[in-house]
Order: sequence, then structure tokens, then C-alpha cells
Amino acid sequence: MRLTLPTKKKTSTVVGLDIEAGSIAAAEVHVNGVARVTGSGVAPLAPGAFHDGEVLDSGLLAEALKGLFSDNKLPKQVRLGVGNQRVIVRTMRLPALEDPKELDAAVRFQAQEQIPMPLDQAVLEHQVVGGVPAEEGSGPQVDVLVVAARRDMIASFVEPIRKAGLQPVGVDLAAFGMIRALSRQLSAPDAAEGSAQATLYCSVGDVTNLAVARGASCLFTRISHFGLEDIVAGLGQTLGLLPAHAQQWLGHVGLDRPISEIDGDSAIVEGVRRSLEDGVTTLVDELRLSLDYYGAQESALPVDRIILCGPGSVIPGLAQQMEAALPLPIVAARPAALEGLDPIVAARLTLPFGLALES
Repeated sequence: MRLTLPTKKKTSTVVGLDIEAGSIAAAEVHVNGVARVTGSGVAPLAPGAFHDGEVLDSGLLAEALKGLFSDNKLPKQVRLGVGNQRVIVRTMRLPALEDPKELDAAVRFQAQEQIPMPLDQAVLEHQVVGGVPAEEGSGPQVDVLVVAARRDMIASFVEPIRKAGLQPVGVDLAAFGMIRALSRQLSAPDAAEGSAQATLYCSVGDVTNLAVARGASCLFTRISHFGLEDIVAGLGQTLGLLPAHAQQWLGHVGLDRPISEIDGDSAIVEGVRRSLEDGVTTLVDELRLSLDYYGAQESALPVDRIILCGPGSVIPGLAQQMEAALPLPIVAARPAALEGLDPIVAARLTLPFGLALES
């Protein structure tokens, strides 16, 4: 399911594009039996251009995009991932209707009550993700995932993409790209669409993108504003580190070794370790909150594991520290098509890789 933009012609090559507060990342993917990355790039994004999943400076973003695509000779057709508070995702249980038009009307009617935004100002899409058979006194029902996005928010992304000379061919939830990137290669109990178990996917980037899925079907998604951007900003305030240096120190210090074994200025090492430990506590709280919220839904399936991805997943010891505080196993993963790349680059390209794949 994606919020598709009209195009004049069918495109054979699409680049997945993911934007974060400090960087932009793009992946060109070719699928012929297996998915293969045929082009990619990651570039820094100037402070003040993007924050909390929203565009703040269209001009700065356009310039960065122009340079990224030119420097890496990437095709101009892009499929963008979005994830912020102006995208609402709900799962609704509705009567099973065979006529697509009747189901669409039922979704829009229900959305008026459950989606907290004027529907005439939103792009609305839906997809059936499950259901329950008929019971005594009631007919069969379906679970429908409904996505609503503010039109003006979508426009704020499309404008700088077009300014950069690129052609936006689709807008998708970043969470959907995350699931597509990883679910196809995972051999697990929930790999089948009819499974009674689900997986929680967690991408730790500038913000934290969370999604529960059964197979490739998203059942629940949520954005937490806490992420690496907060940790990096904190290190800038307490230790005077520039964002790029703070990112390097996070990877150097990690959480897998005693402080006494880590080279470098002791004040910086200790400060970075404290920030990482505080970050783990906050991330674990966010995961618990999301699991509790999802578990309260009528259609919720048991979650049996957590898959960690994104830039934060390569911080040494992060997954192990999180797992120690949660009752679920946590595994850091990346798509097989990115295995040959530097781990940090591969982690950053996971979401754009998934966005470039056809659902």
C-alpha cells in the first residue's frame, strides 16, 4: 500500500529516498528473481532543513538532493518515505465486503470518527491485513489498515524533490519500506501471512520508527520522536561535540566494552557512555509503550521478537542492552542485498532499499 502520485509514463527504475535530520539516503534497486542494489548514495543534510520527520527548509533540502543524485548518477524517479505526526495509521475491523467500492465507502465512513484530521484535507489509503470468520450472530469481518496523510505535508516533500529536478512517482510510509526491506529474507514463525505471531520492527535513526508486522503486512506503526538526533544534540550541549564527531564517538564507545578498555579522552568516553545508557532506557520505554498500545487492539497478535535496523543498530552492544531490559529477543538485521557494503552505510540504506521495492 502506498500513496501514489500520478506520472506521465511508467518508470522501470525507481530510487527509494529516505530523509533524516542529518542526512539523506537513496537506493536504486533492480529486481530479477532477487533484489540487487544498482546504485546508492548517502549525503549530509544541513542543520535546520529537516526535523521530526518534516521539511523545514525546502531550498536546503533541494540543494542536498540535487547534489546526492548528481554525484552518484542516480535515476531521477524517486519513491519517498515519510513518517511523522501528520500521518495517522489505524486498524479498523469492518464487515467483510466483496465489492471494493462498498469497502472503500465503509472505510471512509469509519475514518470520519477514528482519523483526527479533516478527510477533505487528507490522502486516504487502506489495505486488508487480516480478518475473523463468521460467528453466531455476526458475519465475517476484516481488519483494514488505514493510512491518512495531510495533503499539505505531502506537498512540502514533493516541492523540494521537484526543485532538485527529480520526479516523485510515489509516497510511502517509511515503516512499510522497513518491513519490505527485511521481512522477505527472514525465516521465522511470522513469515507466512496467516501466522498467529508477529514481529516488531524498530529503525533507530534521527527518530525511532516502530512497526508490528505479520509477514509483509503492517498491522501497527508508530513514530517516536526520540532517536539519535536527541543523543547527538545532548552530546553537543554537554561535551561541545559537533554532530558528525558525536556520531563517530557513539560508534567508538558503544555499549559492549568496559570504559577502561576504550581509547580516547576519558571525559568524552564517560559522557558518551552515559548518553547511550540513558538512550537505551528511553528506547526500551518507547518499545514497551508501543507493545502495550498495540496489544490493546482487538486484532492484535502476539509479538515474538524485535528486529532492529537503521543507523542505531550498528552501535556496538545496543541490541544486547535493549534485549536485557525486554522479555523479547532482539536481533539487528540488514537486507542481504546490502551485505557487501560498509555496515554503517548499509544500515542507513535499509529504509530506502525497502522503499524502492514493489509491494
